[in-house]
Amino acid sequence: MPLWTLHGNGRTVEPGQVVRPEERLNWPATIAIGAQHVIAMFGATFLVPILTGFPVSTTLLFSGIGTLLFLLVTRNRLPSYLGSSFAFIAPVTAATASQGMGSALAGIVAVGVLLAAVGFIVQFAGLGWIEKLMPPVVAGAIVALIGFNLAPVAWQSYQKAPVTATITLVAVILCSVLFRGFLGRISIFLGVIVGYIAALIAGEVDFTAVNELVANGQWIGLPTFHIADFGNPGTWSVIAMFLPVVLVLIAENVGHVRGVATMTDASVNKYTGRALIADGAATVLAGTFGGSGTTTYGENIGVMAATRVYSTAAYWVAGIFAILLSLSPVVGAVFNSIPAGVLGGVTTALYGLIGIIGIKIWVDNRVDFSRPVNQYTGAVALVIAIAGFTMQWGDFQLGAIVIGAAAALLIYHLGNLIARWRKTGADDGGPIPAVGQLGGDPQ
Repeated sequence: MPLWTLHGNGRTVEPGQVVRPEERLNWPATIAIGAQHVIAMFGATFLVPILTGFPVSTTLLFSGIGTLLFLLVTRNRLPSYLGSSFAFIAPVTAATASQGMGSALAGIVAVGVLLAAVGFIVQFAGLGWIEKLMPPVVAGAIVALIGFNLAPVAWQSYQKAPVTATITLVAVILCSVLFRGFLGRISIFLGVIVGYIAALIAGEVDFTAVNELVANGQWIGLPTFHIADFGNPGTWSVIAMFLPVVLVLIAENVGHVRGVATMTDASVNKYTGRALIADGAATVLAGTFGGSGTTTYGENIGVMAATRVYSTAAYWVAGIFAILLSLSPVVGAVFNSIPAGVLGGVTTALYGLIGIIGIKIWVDNRVDFSRPVNQYTGAVALVIAIAGFTMQWGDFQLGAIVIGAAAALLIYHLGNLIARWRKTGADDGGPIPAVGQLGGDPQ
């Protein structure tokens, strides 16, 4: 694994030039840029454990460790931060409610194993088979249904403190349209800060846990760990609802690699398989011990585009910062104090944004909705997700996400077979689309 060579004078980036993954600026500049990456990822990464009931510090720890693991597996050639994936929120929420956190963690581990397996296949066989399995109309439907399926969860939090929730939602929207560049990309984080201040004024924040930790001097300590539970018979009934998340993570990773390759060097594309393997391994590690599933982050691509620094050295710094941050119980308690109203406001925007990213895939790839097979692929999948369809056989239950994803795949592929046979207008699909980070920077 190569170390970095110094770019130019180590202080500046010349016009028209970029700092490549195998290069770096001087260490003070590299540390500063690494700190920017931590800020960029933080707003999205801490929200996932807050929304799912997982420990924030544990998620931060495995986010940092996962990033370092990603850099090792990709041979230090692919700059990326692995943060919490919003695609896991719906299945984790459902699994935790029905079978407990241990079963939800087992579902995360299962996703990681499958993603790593796909990565090994891609490493040796290429991406063509994924493009045929998941053309844009199917990919868009699966991404969109994961977001829209969460709409009732946002409403449950929103109605607990409507005024605070509305202030938070308005702040998120205003920050996204008022600010350019980096501040615009962290509009969700800024919205949470504004909402939290409003909640403080309204007396809605409970500092009991924070005060106890401070009084006991517990500024430094290990995060809380939980173990994935494969022994619970109910675990296997919930794992199925996690499997569609694999398709989203594939699209996110492929999109991330393509984005970096476009901005640096086309040869980066050869690390796509390694990226999938690394993200899968990081997700397995996190899920095994109580962290949230991971994904590559679009917010950090925005930081790279703004700074023109694609050095993996900055990501080593960011990963180490995240690990150090996770070792403060007080920090975790502060984030756990965010009240329901703030979460209701931010998730109203966030879950809708996940759905819109799916629709954007359709628009960007010019999906032809005059063809019946495309119409029903999207229509049926979204109604299943929004209504919350379930199917149950004894103790085994399938949720709306897995039913909707299965419906999209079956309708598209079986419908196309019939449409080609009858010459009624089949859809020939297209390449796998580049998917932005769910709930992150809406590029």
